[in-house]
Amino acid sequence: MKYALSEKQAAMLQEIAAASDAVALPPSAIHTAWALENRGLIKRTWRGGRHVAVVTADGRYYLKHGKHPREVRAAKERLEEDAAEAARAPADGVELISRLRLTSGKITVPDPAPQTRGRWRAAYYDALHHGHVPEGHKLRWSGRQRGDCVFALVDEEAEKAAQPSPVPAVDVPESVGRPHRLVRATRKALGRSRTVVDTRGKPEVIPLYLSRPLVDRALCIMHALLAEAENRGHAVETRTDLDHGEAVHTVAIVIHGRAFPLALTERRTKVPHEPTRQEIRRKQRSSWTRPPTYDEKFDGRLAIGAPVGSRYEHAYSYSDGARWTLESRLGRLLQKLEHLAAEAERQQREKELREAEQRHRWYAAIAQAREQQVERHRARALTEQVSAWQQAVQIRSFCHAARARAGDVPIPADELAWLEWAEGYAVRIDLPASALRTPPDPPASREALRELLKGDVYTYPWPFDDQGRWVLPTEDPADQHV
Repeated sequence: MKYALSEKQAAMLQEIAAASDAVALPPSAIHTAWALENRGLIKRTWRGGRHVAVVTADGRYYLKHGKHPREVRAAKERLEEDAAEAARAPADGVELISRLRLTSGKITVPDPAPQTRGRWRAAYYDALHHGHVPEGHKLRWSGRQRGDCVFALVDEEAEKAAQPSPVPAVDVPESVGRPHRLVRATRKALGRSRTVVDTRGKPEVIPLYLSRPLVDRALCIMHALLAEAENRGHAVETRTDLDHGEAVHTVAIVIHGRAFPLALTERRTKVPHEPTRQEIRRKQRSSWTRPPTYDEKFDGRLAIGAPVGSRYEHAYSYSDGARWTLESRLGRLLQKLEHLAAEAERQQREKELREAEQRHRWYAAIAQAREQQVERHRARALTEQVSAWQQAVQIRSFCHAARARAGDVPIPADELAWLEWAEGYAVRIDLPASALRTPPDPPASREALRELLKGDVYTYPWPFDDQGRWVLPTEDPADQHV
């Protein structure tokens, strides 16, 4: 637990301790009071419709000694156990290296006391200065004065192999003899302004928004960036899109079919606004009008990144800094774009796999529902045939018993007619003389399978035709269920 108090917490603790009775806590101080209560320095309760607090014995101890009593007890316990812990520390550098090899090259000693920390320190320097560190390895130690001591035996070759490869730099020439086609088109579209260059509203050029003195440098940067992108196999193109009915012109680097728009601008800073004569006169005539408080002024630092309002607006952006120039960041920009394209491609593949799996499960459920429908239909037909056969047998038995009951006495005409009709009906519902056949399958429409599917029957194209045949391509994974 963190025992140190902030200035606000310490002030509240002193205020509560100085009061002779419980101090009412305002709603704005609830979080501060909770922090003090969590440390056991005050005790809160609910009285009179509000929170009140009193200081505890631990709180008065903290105000008197500047430390939490638990922290003091923990320090005493550490000192009491220090000698025993120091005895378990490695005696020299050989033992330290041996322990590191047994623990996969890393040992952490949780916040040791002074004597224990000194024993580990002595073992570290003994290994370092007496040649006990194996060749090709480094011995590292952190936590020399406070906190946990962490010792690590590092394989230099493995560490170098694990480090990421350096980012290739992009060479930016001081002047361009044969500029990139878009750089050439942008030069023609600059206009005659001697202060500000703005080509963001012009098609088939590079979007620029900067002061005139930085134009040559900006075009050299774009030439180097676009040429390097094409050398790496990427495409460079200009695009025009509609945004709320207005045309938006951009230049983009296309990597694996994904376009990443770029805009080169000069960063701006806010400076206090100096009212003009017109603004002063307008203020005198209309006192409610207010001139702007700040103006934006170009500060000489170039920045390149996704245009404002694009989907990649916050994904990639690099600019001049205090210790680097934009030219040194072009390699990082291209690497970032390539990583974004690779990540987008990976996400697209995962999405396609998820969709294919969902489609597979849906068609498998359709196939299973169709099997259940056909099974139920055939079972129903068989049950009806068995029931009719049983009825025919019972009718014949009934007619035979009725004739036997009459004996040699002639059967009345109306009774005889009824028995003859019954015997004919038994023949009609009895098993046919021809071979039995499987009944035709029921229709495989969405409505017929909706109850068995128990889901949306319009998610994907329906796999059955009017005759109930499966019409999906043979490569569809759901075919194996049919």
